[in-house]
Amino acid sequence: MIRDLILSNRSCRRFDEGFAVERQTLEELVDLARLSASAANLQPLKYLLAHEPEKSARVFPHLAWAAYLKDWGGPAPGERPAAYIIILGDTTINHSFGCDHGIAAQSILLGAREKGLAGCIIGLIQREELRAALEIPAHHEILLVLALGKPREQAVIDEVGPDGRIKYWRDSAGVHHVPKRPLKELILG
Repeated sequence: MIRDLILSNRSCRRFDEGFAVERQTLEELVDLARLSASAANLQPLKYLLAHEPEKSARVFPHLAWAAYLKDWGGPAPGERPAAYIIILGDTTINHSFGCDHGIAAQSILLGAREKGLAGCIIGLIQREELRAALEIPAHHEILLVLALGKPREQAVIDEVGPDGRIKYWRDSAGVHHVPKRPLKELILG
């Protein structure tokens, strides 16, 4: 059921790095994005796949992880993503990508959950350094990086408390808590 996939689709930041994600799996996930909505049906997105350990290692240092977790520098060796999908905007097709990359990212992550994988959408990227590391042509704008792999952490949804705190956090057992506002606060009228 779609609700179950959405409930289980939390940002995962610790993975079983030794669990290989095959190129065919990444291609199947990109195919879900290809079939998703695109503004004016322009389909300006391209995808760069990284699943080989050497290539994935070139991606990792150019990403920022979990800004709210100030005492955590990101996944340790052995907990890093096994694969990445870099979502690019092809400026020869359009110069504005609207919400296409958000739609594509969500489609990919829901497909990953269906396959027993987890992921994290990363927008805080050292773009020019990543461009150089992967030799990404200048006409491709780096929009998002999706980190993917077999999850090595548990994430739960909590309701935002009376203090209104929305920052995610980890408890002493390492469980990742994600506060969500109640539905009655979101629907107006």
